[in-house]
Amino acid sequence: MSFWSNIAALAARRVDDADCPDCPPGAPGEDPAFTTAVTALGAKLAKADGRSDRMEFDAFAKVFQPDVNSERNVQKLYELASQTTRGFESYAKRLAKRYRRCPELLEDVLDGLFHIAASDGVVTGDELHYLEEVATHFGMSPLTFRRLKATHLGMGADDPYRILAVPHDAPDAEVREAWRKLAADAHPDRAAARGLPPDFVEVAQAKAAAINAAYDQIMRERRAFAEASTV
Repeated sequence: MSFWSNIAALAARRVDDADCPDCPPGAPGEDPAFTTAVTALGAKLAKADGRSDRMEFDAFAKVFQPDVNSERNVQKLYELASQTTRGFESYAKRLAKRYRRCPELLEDVLDGLFHIAASDGVVTGDELHYLEEVATHFGMSPLTFRRLKATHLGMGADDPYRILAVPHDAPDAEVREAWRKLAADAHPDRAAARGLPPDFVEVAQAKAAAINAAYDQIMRERRAFAEASTV
């Protein structure tokens, strides 16, 4: 399914306009303001690593697939916007304000931007910073951004969710259950009871410490986010 088809499907699910009072009617792909903002964000992302080439425009066109009748104008806007990253914040804020009741749509946009960033085989630190800034202006939480980042780039070796082998959006109960099982399996007393040498017991101690630290980090971050959301 193309990006625009996906967007149309999201729009079609709005059975009652009252469910989304602040979203413009109709499919976002038919909204000039949406098209302009998405094109500018994609173009300025391509410039975030210091250069913008045809490969990145092709990636943009493949993901966001502009309407045939407007493709020429979209390309002109893309080429103009790709001259600098300056001003991307205003486009992100504009899009967020217009579709703030449609978080799934904003996630789709960020998914597309991740695809563009990775089109040349590597996502640079500057591109990642750009994507994180866009996510912030979209009103996404750090936890949501981490989930999207892991979806496209994989989890880092030190990612606490990777250590516990749970997805970033796993409920607290699932995280807790995974922690308890892993902590029990890695408990140093079990290694000692199996008659393993001291070196193995030390490894088990380090593993158990990493598992406990990962669980503590996840729950600490979630509590902090919950508290910030109520302010």
